[in-house]
Amino acid sequence: MTLEVNVEHRLEDFELKASFVSYAPITALFGRSGAGKTSLVHIIAGLLAPTHGRIVIDGRAQFDEKRGINLPPRKRRIHYIFQEGRLFPHLTVRQNLVWSQFAPARDPYVDGNQIVQLLAMERLLSCRPAKLSGGEKQRVTIGRALLACPRLLLMD
Repeated sequence: MTLEVNVEHRLEDFELKASFVSYAPITALFGRSGAGKTSLVHIIAGLLAPTHGRIVIDGRAQFDEKRGINLPPRKRRIHYIFQEGRLFPHLTVRQNLVWSQFAPARDPYVDGNQIVQLLAMERLLSCRPAKLSGGEKQRVTIGRALLACPRLLLMD
C-alpha cells in the first residue's frame, strides 16, 4: 500500500503543511500537542478538506485540489478509530462487530471468530458498550474496523 500526502490547510491562526510518501505497512505521526496530527488524520480520512494539495492511495486520488477530486469518506475505504470509542450504545458488542458487514468492499474471507479471539473479546460479545472499560471499547472498535477490511486504518 502506498500513501502519498501533500497538503496544506489553514485552521484559524494555525497553518498545517504536510508532505510525505509511505510505503510501509505502519506509519506513525508524532509531534507535540497542537502540531496538527489529528487534523492531518481528519484530512486523510476525508472528514476535513485541505485548502490545497493532493492525497493518493495506491495510485488513486482521494483528494486532488487541481483536478477537483474530493472523494467522500465512505468511498475512500479508510477506517478511522477515534481517541474515544465510538460504538453504538444500543447494540451489543456482537452487534457492533456485525455492523462492519455493511462495508462496501468487505472481504468475505475475513474470519470474524479469529478477530474476536485475536482481540480477546469472547466474553464481551453479549455486553453493551456502557458496561465496557475504555480498553475493551477500543478493542471492539479495532475489531469492527478490521472486519470492514479497510484499505487504510487510521488510529488517533
